[in-house]
Amino acid sequence: MSTVRVALTQQKWTGDKESMIEKHVGLMRQAAEQGASIICFQELFFGPYFGVVQDRKYYDYAEQVPGPTTERFQELAKELGMVVVLPVYEEENTGVLYNTAAVIDADGSYLGKYRKNHIPHVDRFWEKFYFRPGNLGWPVFETKVGKVGVTICYDRHFPEGWRMLGLAGAEIVFNPNASKPGLSNRLWELEQPAAAGANGYFVCVPNRVGAEVDEFGAENSVDFYGTSYVVDPKGNFVGEKGSQTEEELLIRDIDMDEVRSTRYDWQFYRDRRPDAYGLITAP
Repeated sequence: MSTVRVALTQQKWTGDKESMIEKHVGLMRQAAEQGASIICFQELFFGPYFGVVQDRKYYDYAEQVPGPTTERFQELAKELGMVVVLPVYEEENTGVLYNTAAVIDADGSYLGKYRKNHIPHVDRFWEKFYFRPGNLGWPVFETKVGKVGVTICYDRHFPEGWRMLGLAGAEIVFNPNASKPGLSNRLWELEQPAAAGANGYFVCVPNRVGAEVDEFGAENSVDFYGTSYVVDPKGNFVGEKGSQTEEELLIRDIDMDEVRSTRYDWQFYRDRRPDAYGLITAP
């Protein structure tokens, strides 16, 4: 099967965890009805983006992975025959917390997880209060639709991670986000297409949308700009970007044969010079 239909969620915070989970159950069913074979939800999908404040009450959103939410979506994945990239707040042990994405195959099997490696701590992205840096490297998961890698939001600013996934054989990389207007606007347009083109794989980027004013108030809340999108291995957009202001279930068809053909056209993996890059890995 060369063509894979990808689904991305771009949703507003409902106000509570259970309704947010139910909302995404419905979106996954909609995606299946439209023929999607893999879906990725936005960053920390079942909660608000609490990084805008530093408040220990939001630790209560964390759960084990695998755990109740992972297991719930394993059952749904098996029912629908769909691969799921599930970004959640993970508690490994009491007080040991990660920004994580579980990967579930189309038969419902739990394939593993990625933990966000790069953790920001800047205005209204106070993530070091909530997360430890990831310690699982850059895993690539063998799924029914192909080899899937994951980065999460702030990771996208670091080209080394994108290349690590390419070297490990990734064919599709998902980068779930909670990105807001400001410094990131131009980088949002540049970084993921550049990463796709430099590494010869598809990049799929779901983002939150709207302001979470009811949760954080007008002073602290930010207005996430949506515009979720998919780019091909040459860095071209696949279809239009999502809305800047409205919720959306983005569905796109990708031709997996483009990964091989692009890498044969551009021999970046043949011509790279790791012996000349010492400063990149210097502490």
